[in-house]
Amino acid sequence: MPSATASRVRTWVLLFLAVTGALLAGAAPASAHAALTGSDPTQGSVVKEAPTQVTLTFSEKIATNRDSVRVLDPKGNRVDAGAANNTGGTTYAVPLRSGLPDGTYTVTYQIVSEDSHPVAGAYTFSIGAASETSVSTNVQDAGGGVVGALYDAGRYFSYAGFIVLVGGAAFVLACWSRGSSVRAVQRLVVGGWLTLTASTLFLLLVRGSYTGSGKVGDIFDLSLLGDVLQTKAGAALVSRLLLLAAAALFIAVLFGAYDKREDEEKRDLTFGLAVGGTVVAAGLAASWALAEHASTGLQAGIAMPVDIVHLLAVALWLGGLVTMLVALYRAPADQPVEASAVRRFSQIAFGSVLALVATGIYQSWRQLGSWSAFTETSYGQLLLVKIGLVVVLVGIASVSRRWTGRLVGAGAGADSEEAGDSEEATAEAPASGKVKESVAARKSADGAAGDRKRAAQLARQQAAVDSARQKKLRDGDANRFGLRRSVLAEAGVAVVLLAVTTILTSTEPGRTELEAKAAKSVSSNAASDGTGGALTLDMSFDTGGAKGKGVVSVDMDPAGTGANELHVYLTDANGQPFDVPELKVAFTLESQKIGPLPVTPDHITTGHWAANGVQIPVAGEWKIAVTVRTSDIDQTTVSKNAQIG
Repeated sequence: MPSATASRVRTWVLLFLAVTGALLAGAAPASAHAALTGSDPTQGSVVKEAPTQVTLTFSEKIATNRDSVRVLDPKGNRVDAGAANNTGGTTYAVPLRSGLPDGTYTVTYQIVSEDSHPVAGAYTFSIGAASETSVSTNVQDAGGGVVGALYDAGRYFSYAGFIVLVGGAAFVLACWSRGSSVRAVQRLVVGGWLTLTASTLFLLLVRGSYTGSGKVGDIFDLSLLGDVLQTKAGAALVSRLLLLAAAALFIAVLFGAYDKREDEEKRDLTFGLAVGGTVVAAGLAASWALAEHASTGLQAGIAMPVDIVHLLAVALWLGGLVTMLVALYRAPADQPVEASAVRRFSQIAFGSVLALVATGIYQSWRQLGSWSAFTETSYGQLLLVKIGLVVVLVGIASVSRRWTGRLVGAGAGADSEEAGDSEEATAEAPASGKVKESVAARKSADGAAGDRKRAAQLARQQAAVDSARQKKLRDGDANRFGLRRSVLAEAGVAVVLLAVTTILTSTEPGRTELEAKAAKSVSSNAASDGTGGALTLDMSFDTGGAKGKGVVSVDMDPAGTGANELHVYLTDANGQPFDVPELKVAFTLESQKIGPLPVTPDHITTGHWAANGVQIPVAGEWKIAVTVRTSDIDQTTVSKNAQIG
């Protein structure tokens, strides 16, 4: 029986690790939480004169350094003249060098949002006229790659360690004081402490590379660790380590002095441990609340205490659930989980669910802001999955409560029956012991000293048989068996729920995502309304024939999505306007495989062609190609790329 139980437990532990690993492997990189909501110059715009600075506006405050925001010329050289400075609210300005020539410039940024997550992005603007640029605007997602995956894994394990540590200790202290002497429960709680401590140290080590270069080698750069310690997230991690030292003392007392006392004496320590444990647990929960979602945005002063309550409720429910599951399967036969302990945990779990619902509703309103965000944002969709899992978990928990009621109702009879069986076994054991003692006495009288050792061995075997019998009687209880199955099902759903919850903490809040989309939409509409700035391109051509050299100039206003006014001018090698037999224009957006969209402008006057209502369907970097035919056989096509929209 013991070996079979151990085998089942090992199977479920392996299943737990496999499911957790699969969920972690499938988790997406952390999404940006601070979104770029505005800029000056705006994305894709063409300004007539070189600006003295570039300003960026984000959805929340950010942390920057000298290299957080860079402005690059068409050749990739930096033209910014200093670090980004906060000019008020969430707007940051980067000074530029004076006398910048015409061309397309690229603004890149890699910053840390107020809720501790890295954000990266890039866009272009042009001075005078757009030009070719060697700088790519395809920026790798901040917090991605191998380092991002390692950091995410550390976060998941830190949450799991916190839940097991707090929930396990609370289960022992509030529900099952005798559990302090159960070896499996001790290992579980200590394992939670070790997991949380190790993952916190790991996060401190990885964070410098996570918010910076993203290189694995930089994980061991101690200079980056010094920078991390000066940030809000670094201070939160260090505070967590200090609180874990206090948690170690709490565990030592719980499984040391508290365990060695009798039941009556334990009551004297219970109040002190409860107060101290609550303070430490709340402090650990605050190390997340003070550095992540709750610390920024709407009503932060209310959101942080609510987040602490939410985390504590999760730990009491799920951590206690895991502890009860371990106790139901691994507790010794002479130390079973009493029905009264199960009933007390059921009451605590019910209160935790109520707290989760109340705090969850507030957090959902705060992070989403509208019903449409449930379906239009990644955060809202994940939240719907979480709500569904909670509903399933509460449904299974209701089944567990029914089994608990049956177990408690039958507890008195079962306990008396078990006590009778125990007394019978105890009575049999002394009787058997008396027989063995008489045999040993006779053999001792005969001078056979070795029989005393055999008698002791027989006594140990009899004790093992008695223990197995008690375990068989306990496991044969239908109510206890039903409770074990329902709790196991709860734990399985809880594994998935915990993974979804931790992914939610690294996903851009729906309210922020919708605000960023709205800002981009306003910018796009402004461009299509003519406020995006005119676009001018000059391209030299040579058809190869007589008088086949010259310059074609393309003017486009407002150079945005929707209807545009197009003007094309031709000048010869001497800069004088001249006409050609045929001139055509085509627009191609190669990144989305749109086009070429042909345009045949009307001839207005010498060297001037124009077209009204030129439709650009979507914003992007378009290739503008002009075909010039100077004779029946002399023709050429020249082109340039430009940001439109």
